[in-house]
Amino acid sequence: MTSHSTVRERVEAFNAGRDPARLQLKYAAMRKDAFGFLRGSCHLFYEDLKPSSLPRAPLVWCSGDLHLGNFGTYKGDNRLTYFDMNDFDEACLAPATWDLVRMLCSVIVTGHCLSMNGKTVTALMRAFLESYAAALRERKARWVERTTAQGMIRTLLLRVKKRNRKEFLNTRTTFLKGRRHLLLDGKRALALERGERAMLQEFMAKFAAKQGKPEFFRLEDAARRIAGTGSLGLDRFVLLVAGHGGVNGHFLLDLKYQPGSCVILHHHLPQPAWANEAERVAVTQHDVQAVPPALLCAVRMERKSWLMHELMPTTDRLNIDSGRDDVAGLTNAFRTLGEVVAWGNIRAEGWRGSAGAEELIEFGNRRGWAADLLEVARDRVRCTLEQWREFSEQ
Repeated sequence: MTSHSTVRERVEAFNAGRDPARLQLKYAAMRKDAFGFLRGSCHLFYEDLKPSSLPRAPLVWCSGDLHLGNFGTYKGDNRLTYFDMNDFDEACLAPATWDLVRMLCSVIVTGHCLSMNGKTVTALMRAFLESYAAALRERKARWVERTTAQGMIRTLLLRVKKRNRKEFLNTRTTFLKGRRHLLLDGKRALALERGERAMLQEFMAKFAAKQGKPEFFRLEDAARRIAGTGSLGLDRFVLLVAGHGGVNGHFLLDLKYQPGSCVILHHHLPQPAWANEAERVAVTQHDVQAVPPALLCAVRMERKSWLMHELMPTTDRLNIDSGRDDVAGLTNAFRTLGEVVAWGNIRAEGWRGSAGAEELIEFGNRRGWAADLLEVARDRVRCTLEQWREFSEQ
């Protein structure tokens, strides 16, 4: 329970202290549709979640905020492109069903927003869960890249292959006197506030001095970044660094403040002792993903912890709407999503308190929990839709 009686009060209490300009963008996204609300209210989901309603499950390293928008493509530190879970801000050690039920809720809510056939939505959820369980039973952690992907996900990865860094830079920067500068379009980037440029220059100079190639990290420009939904309003920057040199050799970095996991905040699950919140995110991401994103690291700035990695396009996500008429293709994609989640559980098995192989295999073999989880998800969706309507009307 919470002392805040209305949805608006609960949301505002959680988001207190965030950057007002980006916070208003978050609230607009949450009012727009139920999926935007689900993405922006992970804290409400876990505030209201009753663990006793979920089937018994082994402890795994969870994303903490598993939903359809948190799967996508990224470049690994080996410069190859992968498809995987890609957001670990809420990561924690928790029962496997916690990630699964939030994912199922996102599928139902997406179906509601797109007016999809109910039988199709149910079939997609079952394909996801069946594939997840089968992958646990097999216990072979694979990965998804161009040579192994199929259907919609392969198409997504092939599209990324055709994009080069110059093209990406051109969408995020502009030229002034022969130099690149970040494009302050009010949609992806905002101007820095007073004191932020000096803070970032000092931080990057110290960071670069500790790297094998300091010149790569020379800061050329910076801006406040607009991205995601749940994290909007938190301190976040896009950094333009020298990279390999020349106007087309620059790299873009994402620097994001890590305040802590709302899952842990509301349920106080026993966790390892981390040096800071960014370390929690970075280490979990390293453990769960087949290959970590390029330049991923936890850093300290202004006595706060931040996650830094190479900035990736935000458009490279699975588009359910574009494939809604291809039920077979969607079903195949959802099987892959189930495998991806299971492979992450398997990679991190036995690490820092997570379940071992035998427990995961037993869970994959156990009958009945998938049907029970679907019922819990439907109940949680009813609550989410009610909260969204209340929030949108206030």
